Amino acid sequence: MQKILYRLDINVIVGSGLLILIFFIGIFAPWIAPHDPLAVNLANRLSSPSWVYPFGTDHLGRCILSRIIYGIRISMTATFLIIIFTLVISIPIGLITGYVRGRTDHIFMRVIDSMLAIPDIVLTIAIVGVLGPGFINMIIAIIIVRWANYVRFIRSLVIKVCKEDYLLSARMSGNSPQRIMQRYILPQIFVSVLVFSALDMGKIVLAIAGLSFLGLGIQPPAPEWGAMLHDATAYFQIAPHVMIFPGLAIVFFVLACQLVSDRFRKLDSATLKEV
Repeated sequence: MQKILYRLDINVIVGSGLLILIFFIGIFAPWIAPHDPLAVNLANRLSSPSWVYPFGTDHLGRCILSRIIYGIRISMTATFLIIIFTLVISIPIGLITGYVRGRTDHIFMRVIDSMLAIPDIVLTIAIVGVLGPGFINMIIAIIIVRWANYVRFIRSLVIKVCKEDYLLSARMSGNSPQRIMQRYILPQIFVSVLVFSALDMGKIVLAIAGLSFLGLGIQPPAPEWGAMLHDATAYFQIAPHVMIFPGLAIVFFVLACQLVSDRFRKLDSATLKEV
């Protein structure tokens, strides 16, 4: 297999720089945030940006900058949990449906087709509506919705790899299906699956923020970006900063994910053609 040189471009540099900066700020939030994100100070409610409060304060006098910084931790924790559990569920199913095929593949594909026929946000809201609002229920709902996309993608990769000559040799050598999937197929598709997961990070953060904005996700007083937007809607006309800064936090994070993942998606497509 011919090696491909990964050339860094401006998108990767900017996107990676933003993501590293965001992760760094989130990890060291207790030392970077200027104020307690939960501290209420009604005397300073809806204060405009200043040296003391760089992003101003919300309707309860809480520091918006501190809440955005701590919100990184919440969004990142939820996003990584969703991706990890989705991969744990979808990789075995994708391997089995793509390699074994037959009735098992037919049943799973019909279920997945039915789920993909419903818009993600509608299905997620319906599931959270049944389970109830909250951090855990939100994560469960998003996993239930997202796993179908992962399984379909992994299955397509497995079907493509199964056409390779080396896999035919592995079958003729007497390897069991489980050994073939673990030793020969999974290593070939794992990088592509990670790239797909990176592409999905922005969508997951938007889903988390959207559910929290609707009051179905992370609940107040937790400093989550979507919940901050929800609280700010009533005060946007008199204090627009309470909504602008949390919105910009979401925009910058999703933009950084797209800049990086778009480049690696192209590189991954080129890699698959060289296999």
